[in-house]
Parts: sequence; C-alpha cells; structure tokens
Amino acid sequence: MSNRILLVEDDLTLTMIISETLQRNDFEIVTARDGEEGLGVFTRHGADLIVADVMMPRMDGFEMGRRIRQIDRNVPLLFLTARSEIDDIVEGFELGGNDYLKKPFKMLELIVRIKALLRRATPEENHTFAIGGYTLDLSTQTLTYLEKESTELSLIEAKLLKELIINAGHTVDASTMMQLIWQRDDPYSRNSLHGFIHKLRHYLRHDPSISILNQRGIGYMLAVKR
Repeated sequence: MSNRILLVEDDLTLTMIISETLQRNDFEIVTARDGEEGLGVFTRHGADLIVADVMMPRMDGFEMGRRIRQIDRNVPLLFLTARSEIDDIVEGFELGGNDYLKKPFKMLELIVRIKALLRRATPEENHTFAIGGYTLDLSTQTLTYLEKESTELSLIEAKLLKELIINAGHTVDASTMMQLIWQRDDPYSRNSLHGFIHKLRHYLRHDPSISILNQRGIGYMLAVKR
C-alpha cells in the first residue's frame, strides 16, 4: 500500500511537478492550494505525511501546521520555504515541523527527505525513558517531573531529549544529533540545535541533579549527579 502524501502549495506549476515526481515513486498524492484548504483536506481524509509551502494566501503553512498539530501530534510535516532567516526556520520546528527544504530544491532531495521522515515515523518499541526525577513519554511527547508536573514537548524536543537520556554520562556529537533529527549538519541546523538545547535545560530545571553540559566544539552531555 502506497503512502498518502498531502501536498499544500499555491504554485500550480510546482504542484504539478512535485505530484508527478512523487507518483512515479509510488506515492499517493492529494493536493491543496493553501493552508486553509490543506487543513480541511487533512481533517477529512488524513495523510501519512504533509509537504507544505510556508508562504501561501488565506492561511500560511506555519498556521496550518500549528492547527494540524492540535489534531495529530505525530504526522510528519515537511516545510518548503524560500525564507532563509534562522528565526523563521526555528519557528517551523517549534510549532511541530519535522524538516524543511529551501527553494529551489532538487526533486531527488525531496524524495529522500520524505522517505526518511516516513521511516522515522515508524513507532518505536520503547516509548518511556527516565532520568533523575523526570519521565519522558515519547508517545505523548510529555515530560513529567515526579509524576506531578508535566510539560508538553515538540517532536524535535522529545527526540533530542531521548537521545541525551539514552546516552546519559556520554557526549553526543552535535553533528550526530543534527543528522538524526534533520539529516544534515549546516549553520541553520546548528543554530536550531543550540536553541532546542536551551529550551531543554529550562524544562529540566526542577531537578538540580541533572544538567546538560556543552562540550565545546563537540556536542552535549546529559549529566546526572549521584
């Protein structure tokens, strides 16, 4: 059974090119012309993955993504953007985006990104991880402190924290983390990673025995005082 891709793009020529390319690669394609229409299509019919332009009339891709995350926390979401500002890219990740592709791009790169996101969307056997007084539940993307105070994480935050927890006491190479989450190591991803680590430190502030250490020039380590 082919994967169902929802393509939300207001450029009709680009929509046609992407649709034909993905169909030749055995994907089922459903299209929408703006974020409002895309939200409606997803609400009614769902999708295995969403590819969405950022700048669209009526409702932009970010707002559509934000509303879709209220419906489905796990469907992979890939943004297509002509923007290059780091703040815009970080905003896309923070609202629940899984990846982004800067325009113009090669169709082969889009296919590779889509296949990687679909592979990563496969459910993991172990959804719960514990560190100090915290429990991370990947299935709900929730971080709970002492079974009392809970914080909802973005998908990126949850994946990064899981990687730090399973490697607690050891430095995780920054490039490895970027490849795991975004499948690339570039200045935009590196700045995004720094921003997400800063947020994770804030989430973990209640337990003084836990800290995320910056191993300068190498990566990050989740340290736990015994």
